[in-house]
Amino acid sequence: MRKLKEVLRLRFELKLDQRQIARSCSLAVSTVHEYLKRAEAANLRWPLPEGWEDVRLEAALFPCPESKPQPQRSPPDFAAVHEQLRSHRHTTLQLLWEEYREANPEGYRYSRFCELYQRWRKKLDVVMRQEHKAGEKAFIDWAGATIPIHDRVTGAVWQASLFVAALGASSYTWAEATRDQQMESWLRAHMHAFDYWGGVPALAVPDNTKTGVSKACRYDPDVNPTYYNFAMHYGFGVLPARPYKPRDKAVVESAVQVTQRWIVAALRHRKFFSLEEANQAIGELLHRLNHRPFRKREGSRASVFEALDKPALKPLPSESFDMSAWSRARVNIDYHVSFDANLYSVPYNLVQEVVEIRSTPTTVEILHKGARVASHLRSRGRGLAVTNHQHRPKSHQAHLEWTPSRMVHWAQTIGPHTAQLFERMMADKPHPEMGYRGCLGVIRLAGKYSPARMEAAAERALLTGACRYRSIVSILNNSLDQQPLPPSSAPPATPPSTHDNIRGAEYFE
Repeated sequence: MRKLKEVLRLRFELKLDQRQIARSCSLAVSTVHEYLKRAEAANLRWPLPEGWEDVRLEAALFPCPESKPQPQRSPPDFAAVHEQLRSHRHTTLQLLWEEYREANPEGYRYSRFCELYQRWRKKLDVVMRQEHKAGEKAFIDWAGATIPIHDRVTGAVWQASLFVAALGASSYTWAEATRDQQMESWLRAHMHAFDYWGGVPALAVPDNTKTGVSKACRYDPDVNPTYYNFAMHYGFGVLPARPYKPRDKAVVESAVQVTQRWIVAALRHRKFFSLEEANQAIGELLHRLNHRPFRKREGSRASVFEALDKPALKPLPSESFDMSAWSRARVNIDYHVSFDANLYSVPYNLVQEVVEIRSTPTTVEILHKGARVASHLRSRGRGLAVTNHQHRPKSHQAHLEWTPSRMVHWAQTIGPHTAQLFERMMADKPHPEMGYRGCLGVIRLAGKYSPARMEAAAERALLTGACRYRSIVSILNNSLDQQPLPPSSAPPATPPSTHDNIRGAEYFE
């Protein structure tokens, strides 16, 4: 409240000038002058009339200016605006505002429209505080940060993924570097976390990673079969977080952030040559993190874990989990299935059939309708084909059995010219395999023609230099093999002709 009464009292009762009043009331001289000028205009003197309170005095000296009548604006339907933005991903506030102004020419301008919408939307963005029961939930996720691992021999560097799990009630955290984010690493990290906690929570809340959830859905997600079997073995339930709802797993989001700050960042200057070495360093920092005192309350993650989560956890199972992973695949037309970036063969009569794949760290088994149809040693490469020869059709087996040495050996049973023809057909190509098909074609011709005719055709082809499959077919079709061979001696050389334009050898001497 302005010091109006004191200014009027000092002026009219004590007869002080404006500078003295300003020093006494700690006001600017211009402010005192303004007060006295307004009091004179309102014809007010000291003492004030009875019943004049501060509010009435201020209203008399500083009347509110007459506000201009505001145009009647139709309030936007922000609920409809919000629904349009959610339903159509290409819709913008600019477009919705333009549609609003077309229907309401006197409506709000764009900046005011956006301000009112954001104010309305904040009322919807209310966060429900989650109350975590002791031993109920473990929140699980992969961290975005990675840890570089160096190869001692080659010097190559690969990035190890970071697995993070935290209990809901205490935020007691487990972190581990893994080779990748595949199923085997996912399950082993779970096992290590349960061993670290000394028990199993009632529920696991993972993100919608493929190793945990086959098909993400807000209401009915499909849990990966291998992960489901793992959960059944350990006796916990899987409750995936809703897609695009990070607040469903806020505990692990916070744990990931803390882990990246207090573990990954702390190890940035260290150089690791194996996962074991990296995890040993992570374990030391993890112990410090879990025993680090809270800032805003008493205790630490470790003390709260001992008091709340640990007594409520389920006991660990007596038997270890079978680390086999299950997946489904459709057999390709080349009677192979794709698994873990490699191809594995199945019997050719299962082409286009859906099969189940059971994989362990060392083997890959393929089952069809519950029966095992193939078993292979697991390949750790990429893009490799693991094939059982017995899975091929008979025609494919026969085709692959014709090696170059076997083809030449067969040709020798026909005759020496046929064997020489095969060697010539493969030698004339940049690579011997390019001549295989021609030789196979000649072998097929032997089923139609007698060995004598085949040998005669081969001899004529060698003599004329026409050592191709098509040439052999032409010779046999036209019965040229039954005609006398041309003389093998070369014709006499004709003497060079003489002409004025021919310089002769003397010119170059």
